[in-house]
Amino acid sequence: MTNKDEVILAIESSCDETAVAILKNGTELLVNSVNTQIEDHKRFGGVYPELASRLHLQNISKVLSYALSLKGFDVSSITHVAVTGGPGLPGALQIGAMAAKTIASYLEVPLLSVHHLAGHIYANEYVTSFHYPLLALIASGGNSEIVYLPSPMKFEIIGETEDDAIGEAFDKVARCLGLPYPGGVNLDKISREEGIETFPLPKPKVEGYNLSYSGLKSHLIRMIEKEERDAEGNLPLNVVKSYARSTEVAFVNQLLEKLHQAAIDYNVKQVVVGGGVSANSYLRSHVQEIFANDDIEVIIPPLWCTTDNAAMIAKAAHHMIELGQFAPKSMTTQPNRNLEEE
Repeated sequence: MTNKDEVILAIESSCDETAVAILKNGTELLVNSVNTQIEDHKRFGGVYPELASRLHLQNISKVLSYALSLKGFDVSSITHVAVTGGPGLPGALQIGAMAAKTIASYLEVPLLSVHHLAGHIYANEYVTSFHYPLLALIASGGNSEIVYLPSPMKFEIIGETEDDAIGEAFDKVARCLGLPYPGGVNLDKISREEGIETFPLPKPKVEGYNLSYSGLKSHLIRMIEKEERDAEGNLPLNVVKSYARSTEVAFVNQLLEKLHQAAIDYNVKQVVVGGGVSANSYLRSHVQEIFANDDIEVIIPPLWCTTDNAAMIAKAAHHMIELGQFAPKSMTTQPNRNLEEE
């Protein structure tokens, strides 16, 4: 007699992506469908929460239908339903949760409420298996944290930003430079060519493994505001590129220096990187360099798994199933959910 395959249907709707994934036996990703709202939010220069919720409501059935229409897939084979339970935008989270609870109730299968940041960390398991203890760097529009994992699904935040998240600070500097939304992405794109002139920036003095971006961001914005512009109010392209590259170097180096010191102090076996800013080209290349002389494995998620998606939620859910961390069908979402309470 053979055991039934574990088949997780996962849903992610915490911000501006409506996503559905199906993961079989913890390793075989059958489908990963993502509907992004980036174009819809561009005119606001950032995510407009009310619009995000409305678009999730419009898109969730379409994305689910597409995922479940996989040729040869039997819906009755689903053994678990997982959903992002927080943190995130309140209305957006509720759309995903309502869909997940409905499906889990209809199929009479267990429900799992997954922490969004746990998903970003476990997205790295699409590269290789984890070996504990390990250290995770979470870098995104809303988060800048260094997290210690002594064992599966055990999280201890040992360092975090004292003010702005790195992605938020990237976006604000990019907006001041006249770059379009999403700012951090376009700031990275414009600063990739060789030979861009950079300039030194002050180093924030922050204790321990904590981080700070607000003061550095404000310093840059004051500098940019003093630059000469053309008749239409635009900065010269070479000036924009210089600021973009200098910002990237200063922001990312602060992260990597803190991460490297923490990894040595905690004597970890692996370092993993997650969150939207893990797609940054400077970060991806230099995180490998900074650990080049250490006996520590560095894992970087594939680009497709750096932005919000349901595949990462399914990966984290797989470990929650092993630990018996199920949620009631009456679960509520938690917009400010604490990672350390998992």
